[in-house]
Amino acid sequence: MELDKMDENDWKYHGEGNKSLVVSHVQHARVLRLLKYSTEDAENSHKTTEQAFRHIQNIVDYSKNVMKPLLGETFVHNGEAVKLPLDFIRQLSLKVQQERPESRCDKVMDTFSGCALCLPNLTQLSSCCCYEQHRPPLCVEIKPKCGFLPSSRHVTKDIKTKVCRFCMHQHFKFASGKWKRLSRYCPLDLFSGNKQRMYLAIKHLIEEPQNNFKIFKGGECIYSCKDDADVLQDVDDLAQHLRPYFLPSGSFINGHQSSKFVLNELIQVIVSALLSSWDSAHSGEPRKTHVPEGRGTCEASLLHCDLLRNGNHCLPKDCVLARILGTQMLDNLDIEGLNPLFRRVDQHLQDFPKERSRLQIDGPYNENFLEKVQSGPTEDDGSIQYAVRKVHQYRVAMTAKDCSIMIVISPCGEDDGLVQTLEIQPTKPGFTTSVSILDLDPKPYESIPHQSKLDAKIVNYYIKSTQASHQEMDNPERTNPSRFLARDTDCTLVFHPV
Repeated sequence: MELDKMDENDWKYHGEGNKSLVVSHVQHARVLRLLKYSTEDAENSHKTTEQAFRHIQNIVDYSKNVMKPLLGETFVHNGEAVKLPLDFIRQLSLKVQQERPESRCDKVMDTFSGCALCLPNLTQLSSCCCYEQHRPPLCVEIKPKCGFLPSSRHVTKDIKTKVCRFCMHQHFKFASGKWKRLSRYCPLDLFSGNKQRMYLAIKHLIEEPQNNFKIFKGGECIYSCKDDADVLQDVDDLAQHLRPYFLPSGSFINGHQSSKFVLNELIQVIVSALLSSWDSAHSGEPRKTHVPEGRGTCEASLLHCDLLRNGNHCLPKDCVLARILGTQMLDNLDIEGLNPLFRRVDQHLQDFPKERSRLQIDGPYNENFLEKVQSGPTEDDGSIQYAVRKVHQYRVAMTAKDCSIMIVISPCGEDDGLVQTLEIQPTKPGFTTSVSILDLDPKPYESIPHQSKLDAKIVNYYIKSTQASHQEMDNPERTNPSRFLARDTDCTLVFHPV
């Protein structure tokens, strides 16, 4: 990438999150992540060039030195911090503004610092050496969220040990107007290692993607959240895109049955990729990661009454889900147990401000930081070292709870070369897949009090709303029969007809 020849017309809007906006190159498999600021105070809140570059370099260092060793070399692309011409950034901001969703326009792109994070565009990369024009690579993006229930003795509300954070948060977001429909997806089903539960988890993501599921075709997003859209029609459109990949030529399957068939095939490929033991494929019998008893089933899941009782629920040791779950479980105290330790650290920093640097509260994210995460006192001895270790572990776990998995699926003929991927053949022709983990930014130390308040709001609202629902169910005159009929008929393994 020649920085002195940057042209805004070579880049297009790709997507955005809460803190950054992403553009992709129209020819090369590259993306730029640029910082965003609130429109209310954009000019006062923007960082200097040095501050912005340090911020982005911290993201690179954190991915490379902390998350990559924990999640695995195979999965993490740490990227590179770059400085771009300001004129290019300003023209690019004007170009992409009209393509941004209205719900994201409360923040503006950083046009002051000229700094960005350059990464490979995984939605365009093929895991085969070449691919056919009419079947470019598919890329599935999944934001899995937290895959276990807390078992810490510090948890004060029993419901937290029975219903997962994602399912409780759904009710809170629905009530606040964030989403118009509740998602039936439960992360504990995806992380279970049970293929039937995983199948249903992905099916529920397709039914209600929200911001947890996207599909790209040749770098273009063909399926994502459209809150006001007809979901069934969108699913049928998605099936049309998938037919050349999964439906054998000359097949007599058509109409609704063909849609079910290709979506089923897609889900099977996704499940296989998520369960692949990338580091132990040639080392004999795959090792397994077991979720501790009682921490892998959520009472809010629609599967609680049948599938959850049966089957051996475990993940292959080196699959992507096992690596993410293991890192998430560094949060073994829950936010309620972490709060007193956070206050201990905060008081120490007020008393000894210069300690902030030694304790690496704001980085640098190097091997020493990782050592603080992985070693130190295992029991609370009242020391600042123990408290800092648990705070760092919590922040790392929060990154893992908010990461994204990218699965690239490429049709592969018999003569295609493989590029360090696992070949899967659910149908003919075969496929190669590659798996990566993105969105591995460090979580700010200062955000912990906010997380504590948010946790209390989510739990209290869920308790309140479910109590109201139980009262309604206990009163036959107020019960709406069609509601429960709809719930029963929704508990199916097949996609509904369009």
